[in-house]
Amino acid sequence: MATIHAFEELEVWQLARQLCLHIYPLTFSKPIADDFRFKDQLRGTCGSIMDNIAEGFGRGSKHEFIHALTTAKGEAEELKSQLYRGMDVGYFTEEHFKELYADADLLVKKLGSFISYLNQSNIRGQKFKKRNEP
Repeated sequence: MATIHAFEELEVWQLARQLCLHIYPLTFSKPIADDFRFKDQLRGTCGSIMDNIAEGFGRGSKHEFIHALTTAKGEAEELKSQLYRGMDVGYFTEEHFKELYADADLLVKKLGSFISYLNQSNIRGQKFKKRNEP
C-alpha cells in the first residue's frame, strides 16, 4: 500500500465526502428542510463520518485511527437507518433511497475492509515513525 500523506487521499474519506455532497443539498429542499431535527441529524451524521476519518488519520497512531474508523463505520450505519426513516415518511422516493443507501452501504463495506487491513498490518502510524529512526 502506498504511503498516504493526507486524509484527503483516503478512498474512504473521498467516498464519505461524495455521500455528504449527495445528502446535504436534500436538506435544503422541502419537506426535509422543514423537519429541523431530521435535517440536522442527516447533516450531522454525514459530516461526522468525514470528520472522524480525518481526525483518526491525524492522530498518528494505528490504534487511534482504527478507533475513529470504527466510529465512522457506525455512523455510516446510522445514516442508513436515517435514510429508511426518510423514505418511510415520504422524504425520499424509493429510487432515491436505493441510490443513497447503496452509497452508504459501499462506504460501510470499504470502512470495514480498511479496518481489517489496518488490524492485520504492521503499520504503527506516524506518531511512532520518528521513535524508530536513528
